[in-house]
Amino acid sequence: MEIHPQFIEKEGKKTFVLLPIEEYQALMERICDYEDLKDLREAKAESIGQQALSLQQVLAEFSV
Repeated sequence: MEIHPQFIEKEGKKTFVLLPIEEYQALMERICDYEDLKDLREAKAESIGQQALSLQQVLAEFSV
């Protein structure tokens, strides 16, 4: 992914960054994907050793 930031300086220090909206949206999507993957890995690690449920058991539990 290539981004094209523009830096805005205040008193000689880079203080703000401007990005084209498409690049900003792509970055946000990647961040969301990363957070989802992190949550999935944590949940998977927590479920080690737990008994898996069949689809029928899940459907019955939720009255579907």
